Amino acid sequence: MVAPTNFSSRNQVAPGAAGRLSRNPSAPWRHIDLLLLGCVLAVCVLGCLMVFSSTRGSDPAAFDTAFVAKQVLFIGIGIVLMAVVASVDYRRYREWAPVAYGVVSLLLLLVVSGLGSESKGTQAWFQLGPFQLQPSEPAKIVVIVMLASLLEQFKHELNVQRLVMVLAVPGLPMALIMLQPDLGTALVFVAITMGMLLIGGVQTRHIAALTLLGIAGVAVVLNSGMLQEYQKCRFTSFLETESRVCAERDASYNQDQAEVAIGSGGWLGAGLGQGTQTRLGIVPEQHTDFIFTAVGEELGFAGSGTLLALLGVMAWRIWRSAQLARDPLGTLICVGVLSMFVFQVFENVGMTMGIMPVTGIPLPFMSYGGSSTLTAFIAMGLVMNVHMRRFN
Repeated sequence: MVAPTNFSSRNQVAPGAAGRLSRNPSAPWRHIDLLLLGCVLAVCVLGCLMVFSSTRGSDPAAFDTAFVAKQVLFIGIGIVLMAVVASVDYRRYREWAPVAYGVVSLLLLLVVSGLGSESKGTQAWFQLGPFQLQPSEPAKIVVIVMLASLLEQFKHELNVQRLVMVLAVPGLPMALIMLQPDLGTALVFVAITMGMLLIGGVQTRHIAALTLLGIAGVAVVLNSGMLQEYQKCRFTSFLETESRVCAERDASYNQDQAEVAIGSGGWLGAGLGQGTQTRLGIVPEQHTDFIFTAVGEELGFAGSGTLLALLGVMAWRIWRSAQLARDPLGTLICVGVLSMFVFQVFENVGMTMGIMPVTGIPLPFMSYGGSSTLTAFIAMGLVMNVHMRRFN
């Protein structure tokens, strides 16, 4: 996996060189972050249990295992993708990023052109037989690598012209995503961009201006005809305002039932498969956006706290990889993944507890879904890649 740089020819290996390379203390495979990997796998196992519990139905004689079987398949494919991504030196992705950016931008354009499938007012997927592909998910990874490459070239010297160039990278995918429309996913790109700019050397006044511009942009979207009425109500339903009596009363139903489910769990929960809200399917979209409610109801504060602790350790290990990276590119890639990961966790858990807007953002490695699960594994593969190569 490591090129023999000490030899005059790559095609000639001295006798015994293979043995010395296998004992090379800087070999990437010797520096896999086992703690991060262990946390990822533990969260995946818990996610499968919660997906099964929230989709199996109430009849023990006819449990539905279709969803959990697909999720196990997604995880299996994700592990393979994570290993593949980690095995190729992350610096090579810098060369491939422009092509990948063009591909995902084309897919995002096609998905809103009429070729995509619509679900609940959002046209964001391609229907591929029994599976769905959501281009906005892999677009997150591509944007992270593209931004990291640009910011590394600018070497913390970001004037207005360069800042505009950097903002154009996430700007195109975000514009296409808003045509779907999907405000929640667009906000993930905002979090990624802001996090990477902070590390990439943007000036404080530029950050302040971008923050004000972002707030104004959200206000414009909410007061325009871009979103349907029920989507606006969902986004503002966490506020104790007139949104609670919105014409679309179902907009706050998900959040209300989520709070009931979490609150009923107590300290230790009702037990796996014993939660009333979960067993009877009262919480809508519980196996996807609201998977945390199943944890809260059936495993209680103890289970929820354990899950959050695992996610917290994952965030710490990603940040640690950013600190240990041997070059700015590796640091920026890890920061981009960290920004995406932390924002999605905070937003998803927050919306189930009634302190954040309902945006439809999945909980990494927990929520059911192929595109989101595979993207999360690819992101962790990038982080492990940077961590493994911090000595070479």
